[in-house]
Amino acid sequence: MTAYDEAVQRYFAAWNSTGAQERAKAVAAAFTADARYTDPLAEVHGHEGLAAVIGGVHEQFPGFRFRPAGTPDGHHDLARFGWELVSPADGSAPVAGFDVVRLAEDGRISSVSGFLDRVPGA
Repeated sequence: MTAYDEAVQRYFAAWNSTGAQERAKAVAAAFTADARYTDPLAEVHGHEGLAAVIGGVHEQFPGFRFRPAGTPDGHHDLARFGWELVSPADGSAPVAGFDVVRLAEDGRISSVSGFLDRVPGA
């Protein structure tokens, strides 16, 4: 398994965490303390900001899970990967996107640039 695969696995663990304590632990494992996250709907930095964005998604889409779409690809300290947000009811994925992450020396993510490819009602 590559450093890119490991970072992306930790990323999904953070986004799929549901409780506040579980989420705080998963965010700390996946992201540096000063990590920046930017997508069309949010721009935050730090563990608290990331945990708040993740929590907001779970409030809007209760029971949904993030899953990878394809295989992560990377070079140097950058990785890119697609993802889908999957409904527990029927397995549909009403939200999908693509992220580019920068890895710190310790393998955690220091920045995320997110793109939304599919959004309900858009």
